[in-house]
Amino acid sequence: MANDFSVLGRRSVVMALAALAIPFPKLHAAGGLTQLPLWPGQPPGGGGPQGTIVQDGSGAVSNISTPTLEVFLPQKPSGAAVLVAGGGGYRRIGLVKEAYPAAYWLAAQGITAFVLTYRLPGENWNAGPVVTLQDGQRAIRVMRANADRFGIDVNRIGVMGFSAGGHLCGMTAARSAFRSYEPIDAVDGLSARPNYAALIYPVVTVQPPFDTTNTRRSLVGDRPTSEASAAWSLQTHVGADCPSIFLVQADDDPIVSPQQSRILDEACRGAKIMVEYHRFAVGGHGFGIGNAEASVALWPSLCRHWLTSLSVMR
Repeated sequence: MANDFSVLGRRSVVMALAALAIPFPKLHAAGGLTQLPLWPGQPPGGGGPQGTIVQDGSGAVSNISTPTLEVFLPQKPSGAAVLVAGGGGYRRIGLVKEAYPAAYWLAAQGITAFVLTYRLPGENWNAGPVVTLQDGQRAIRVMRANADRFGIDVNRIGVMGFSAGGHLCGMTAARSAFRSYEPIDAVDGLSARPNYAALIYPVVTVQPPFDTTNTRRSLVGDRPTSEASAAWSLQTHVGADCPSIFLVQADDDPIVSPQQSRILDEACRGAKIMVEYHRFAVGGHGFGIGNAEASVALWPSLCRHWLTSLSVMR
């Protein structure tokens, strides 16, 4: 990601948070925002888009040839860390509206945030949709590999995703044992399992009748087989190794059916996975952090209490 984009994106978020009266954390003078490459060279599988990253008017990005982690450092790190993934139907990634505000909020809680700019399935990657999971798994491993550098407790690393980013974080949590790529270095010897997952209005299933999302089109196309639809539906992978999940969705969501979160809630309970599901009557889709006047705007406070209950916040 070019430096000028990072500065512009950061300035936009700072102004937005100030207008919403959300606490903006001070950053280490020597660190500030640090960017880490996800892979030591070309990502696995080959292919991908040409040219530079593209930013639209909302601050969402696409044409991603080099996935990265952008590190948001709290003034007083607590040892906890969270991987953040914005949504966009796997066609773009909402950095300015979703990922950056979440990262600043996390940093204000003393949690080191890593914003993931991940590869998009429709951008000519030879490996197809699995590139998203490859980037999710690699990101958790890179975070663990840099634990000493950033003062991170390797047992307090989580994920937070919005919409399609919620699907990616959910799959990363539920499919941590799945080998999505062949190991390429010592980093890949580390665990890809997050210790907890916060999923905010996530896409959960791409199976009928909830197969109307852009996420479904991006992952499995217009005429998917039932096997492909099941493989990319999060609830089919929830099992004993899945970490605790925090789940938020509004009943008036026009993009992702609220039934999706209910499906995941039921799957977690059936697998005896700890799940905290907050269902709000009003909020729509894409409310992020601080972007709603309804009661759904309370979800960050609820998430903080949940993190405290898991001993992530100390």
